[in-house]
Amino acid sequence: MQAVSPQAAARHATAIAVAVTAGHFINDAYGAMLTPLTPALQGKFGVSIAAVTLLSSVYSLTSSVLQPLLGILGERVDRRYAAALGPLMTGLGLTLMGFVPWFGALMLLVAVAGFGSGFFHPAGAAYVALNSPPQKRGLWASLFSAGGTAGMALGPVFAGVGLTHLPWFALIGAVIAGITFAVTPSGRATGRRVGMAEYARIFRGPLVWLWGMAVLRSLASMGYNAMLPFILMNRGFGMREVGITLAVYAVASAVGGIVGGRASDRYGRVPVLRSAILSTIPPFALLIMSSPANWWFYPLTFLVGAAVNASIPVGVVAAQEYAPGHVAVASSIMMGFSWGFAGLLVFLVGALADASTPTIAALASLTLLIPSALIAYRLPEPRKAAFE
Repeated sequence: MQAVSPQAAARHATAIAVAVTAGHFINDAYGAMLTPLTPALQGKFGVSIAAVTLLSSVYSLTSSVLQPLLGILGERVDRRYAAALGPLMTGLGLTLMGFVPWFGALMLLVAVAGFGSGFFHPAGAAYVALNSPPQKRGLWASLFSAGGTAGMALGPVFAGVGLTHLPWFALIGAVIAGITFAVTPSGRATGRRVGMAEYARIFRGPLVWLWGMAVLRSLASMGYNAMLPFILMNRGFGMREVGITLAVYAVASAVGGIVGGRASDRYGRVPVLRSAILSTIPPFALLIMSSPANWWFYPLTFLVGAAVNASIPVGVVAAQEYAPGHVAVASSIMMGFSWGFAGLLVFLVGALADASTPTIAALASLTLLIPSALIAYRLPEPRKAAFE
């Protein structure tokens, strides 16, 4: 067997990371198309707003809430297929929504698309973790995360072409899937085969506290995003200002994740988790009370978006280091399960807004960062163990 030089191995590892990051970009771009297309889908199928909104819940269930189970399945099969076929499934499912004959078939199509996303995320994160230099795990994970954030920002632009022309975008996912399959090596978890009881034991100790911290942080961020349109419209602004604010927040999230990931390589995972969450609270409160009429509104939006989301890739890497033998499952717990669980709870923020005001509901969401920071203070620093 011919020896591989360290330079060639490093280039191959970089190629793998770039391929799955591109997959993350297009996968999350597809997912971000669903919400902007719901009015068109409602008109096409003649259903109620509640029914068409259910599509987002179905997608969230199969792509996020069930992601740990898909991560377990991904550890038992060749993760190469999950990394390559995941975005392809997501793309086909969400670009063909305008071509199914009835609404039940549409729900099934969206569910299949969600499964594709759910399969991809643990496999993609595992490839990045397994190929990143130990001293740069946080940076590589944050770049992978930024790929998804950029995709979510571009997804609504894709949706703007309308249901009829959407299938052309499936070609992008097909090309990236082919490249990913060609670049990534075959692989699965190399440790001994374990049963469901041992998988359940992964979700204990520091990892369950880390998950709780992530749920509270995600719910605070989701609650603000959900209330933002109502807050700004109540203050006399329109969808243009809402769109600009959300775009600035999304770009800042990607930048903050990269900075946070690199900082965690230098200063430790837990110190970055603690400082990123705790330092966000005062400027976040000021942001909620501000509006685009204030000159500082958009710079403050960028600052808050970067700070509150700086801990996302750091949390993923910490979970992987807490469970080094099950990086795919640990990744799915922090990516899909925490975000999906928070997404299931965000309706409570809307209920509070109905009972009070959107501003009060957003401020109430913000207070969830306090227990999130307290949980971060009880987390031990994970060891930089070798991944399997």
